[in-house]
Amino acid sequence: MTYRRHLAVALAALGLTGCVTPVDYGKIPHAAYVADPRCTAQPGAAIDEAGLPLFVVTSRLPDCRNDTIELLHHRADVVRYGRFAAPREMELAGKKKLLTPIAFQQEGDWWQGLQAETDRRQGRVLLYVHGYRETFETTSKDAAQIARMTGFDGPVIEYSWPSQGEVLKYAADETNMYHDVRNFREFLRSLADKPWVKEIVIVSHSLGARLVIPAIGSVDRMSRRADRTGNISNIILASPDIDRETFERDIVDEVLAPDRVALGRHITIYVSAKDKALAVSRAVHGYPRLGSPYCFNPFEAADLKAKGLPERCYASAIPGITVVDTTDVSRGSTGHSNFLRSAVACRDFVDAIARKESWPARAATRLAHVFLLRPDPAAPKELDQTICNRTAD
Repeated sequence: MTYRRHLAVALAALGLTGCVTPVDYGKIPHAAYVADPRCTAQPGAAIDEAGLPLFVVTSRLPDCRNDTIELLHHRADVVRYGRFAAPREMELAGKKKLLTPIAFQQEGDWWQGLQAETDRRQGRVLLYVHGYRETFETTSKDAAQIARMTGFDGPVIEYSWPSQGEVLKYAADETNMYHDVRNFREFLRSLADKPWVKEIVIVSHSLGARLVIPAIGSVDRMSRRADRTGNISNIILASPDIDRETFERDIVDEVLAPDRVALGRHITIYVSAKDKALAVSRAVHGYPRLGSPYCFNPFEAADLKAKGLPERCYASAIPGITVVDTTDVSRGSTGHSNFLRSAVACRDFVDAIARKESWPARAATRLAHVFLLRPDPAAPKELDQTICNRTAD
């Protein structure tokens, strides 16, 4: 009953204002935000690479009016490239605020820096694409956590699109995500086309899956024409907010086509029945989301119940797909980010990044492609923050 009550409240809020809340242009001309030269990086400009270890590509409008650059929720007219570090408390206009240290680079310099970092490692690159209700500070914090937690042996890139960072602006986020499809597709194509990039590991969260999946399909089509096998092999969809049936119908035609799977491509999907955000998304869209094991067919649910099995329904068994159910180790008020907040899920996520051969935390189910994560006495809730290498919220 508590879950239904939360859902009812969320739906009421969305019904009243969330789905139609407009995005205000603001009281400042957008050109004023980017007038400072720091918003237009010059070729060869020096950058503190050691102090800004992570890479970013963003279509957010930056605010360069103060000493510290801030990325806003508005769309920019160009895609910018830069370097950043984990957010920290900084002073902005005389007030303390959590901000992300960032500096922009000219595109060619950015690619050279990425190549140098990639060449020093194993030719691997990790690309993180965030989801709904995010600011640049929340996503940069998550990207930095992913880098620390996984110990990834290559550069970590965050692609930051203009999410509004507010609960009641889901429709605006969805609109901006679709507006950014071409920007992301062109960037991913450029990244995949670099001969020095041997493997791209893609991690998407929530709404980010709707940017990632079609972009990979586009890159594959271009790669086939260029007689290349492609280097996007390891794809992780955490709480994906994408129509489950549409995903099942379309995925085998392109992203998980037999030749791609034969070359080692694999998708890991993290799902949870306690994901309140996806429950609301299902109510808004009318159909179940890929990241939620909701049984749309009531007869299927009744059959599972009669067999004494959990009433959970998943994506179909498709070659190249593994589903990991985090329901029993769910954390947080929404259960929407278990891969970054639950110790057991974090450990599994680290193993998924590394493509481990054994999976000690995964319990088999009646479905060969679906696994459950069970609570681990050695990883109690009190150790979530430590095991997940997460800084204090």
